[in-house]
Amino acid sequence: MTAKPPIIIIKKKGAHGGHHGGAWKVAYADFVTAMMALFIVLWLLSSSKPVQEAVGGYFRDPSGTAQKKGSAMQGNAESFSVSKDNMAQLKEELEKTMRQVPNFDKLKSQIEMTITSEGLRIELLESAKGTFFDSGKPGPNKDGQDILIALSKELGTIPNKIAVEGHTDSKPYSGNGNYSNWELSVDRANAARRIMQQNGIRQDQIMQVRGFADQHLRKLDAPLDPSNRRVSLIVQYLNKNKDDTNAPAAGESKQETNPAPEGAPKAPAESK
Repeated sequence: MTAKPPIIIIKKKGAHGGHHGGAWKVAYADFVTAMMALFIVLWLLSSSKPVQEAVGGYFRDPSGTAQKKGSAMQGNAESFSVSKDNMAQLKEELEKTMRQVPNFDKLKSQIEMTITSEGLRIELLESAKGTFFDSGKPGPNKDGQDILIALSKELGTIPNKIAVEGHTDSKPYSGNGNYSNWELSVDRANAARRIMQQNGIRQDQIMQVRGFADQHLRKLDAPLDPSNRRVSLIVQYLNKNKDDTNAPAAGESKQETNPAPEGAPKAPAESK
């Protein structure tokens, strides 16, 4: 009688899935991504116009606009080229920057910005008691320095050239007989240039420093008016035609402004 083969019983246990406790990680990752997107949007909304245009330009054309607008320059503003089309935008940004200057409420009536054929003209006008320069002094006072430093930090982020002008009224200068209206206007323009280059303006950005004495009065019918004493900053357009380089600003007549030769009557100088 042959032996029976052993009976083998195989019991299969029902399979259980692995631990499913990792689903929260996916939800958390989505939450973090959403928060990051929210913070980027909030940052863009609070940024300046040039920053918003630079970011928008990059996404519109990464290989084109991104090469023209970016954040290569240091500072809180983006580097962008100022042309006739967007000079008003620069004016807006400068006004916003100057509002942060101490005593701005007291100074704002003495600051004028106009867009001319040369570019954006920023004028720091004097009052009877002196606003940005103390009486008869070539160097700016504390308020003048604060405004110039604020402007420098913003203007230093753009490639445009800048001209600095000094002007006086027609009062005779009561100081040294060898120091006249011409010297005072040039010294004030040069002092402004020096402060600006120490606070953000590049060394090659200043194109001209000019002193006009009282030859380009702001108020022709009131030559002794204190507002004729002023320092002007001209942010010039890019790609400017050479023929326009020496063009007078709006409201000024084209004339020679060199000092009179020795022996000729001197131009009246400023007296404070």
